[in-house]
Amino acid sequence: MLKYFVIFFFLIFFSNTLANNKEKIIEKLKNTRSLVFEFEQNINGKIENGNCIIEYPKKIYCKYLRNNKILVSNGKSLVIKTISSFYRYPLKKTPLNLILDKKFLINKLYNLEEEKLETAYINFKIIENDNEIDIFFNNETFNLVGWQTKDIYQNTNVTYFSSIRVNEEVDKNLFKLPTQN
Repeated sequence: MLKYFVIFFFLIFFSNTLANNKEKIIEKLKNTRSLVFEFEQNINGKIENGNCIIEYPKKIYCKYLRNNKILVSNGKSLVIKTISSFYRYPLKKTPLNLILDKKFLINKLYNLEEEKLETAYINFKIIENDNEIDIFFNNETFNLVGWQTKDIYQNTNVTYFSSIRVNEEVDKNLFKLPTQN
């Protein structure tokens, strides 16, 4: 009987800890207006690095260290520009449309199960619009620290953040879409 009580107590304690983590993550997201960070991105084995600024809702500016590449969303469109290429997409056709929508994330988190990755990260898996999205949060700060997406073509994109700063003032001009040269 004591064995079952110990197991029951452990399950109650563990589930309360998970619920508290989820609540802390949701509260942190609610209070986050912007994120500034360095990133490492792995797209099907190709590694790129740079720095990004996210401003909610749905704005992002990333400058890659190589190729003079930038990625910009003004909340409606997404542009990826290099010296030799220019791509413009409707944001709603990309996984970033969901990732950069903190209201969407918060609403999803309420109904998702969290998974611990090692001791440092908490992961939530979202399946939406033919995309599989894993969102990663730091287990201590509860900051968003990255994501992994898999699209309908099975392309995998893993992005991890470092040197994260929350709620810094952001230059609104960064989110103006670049033009094609």
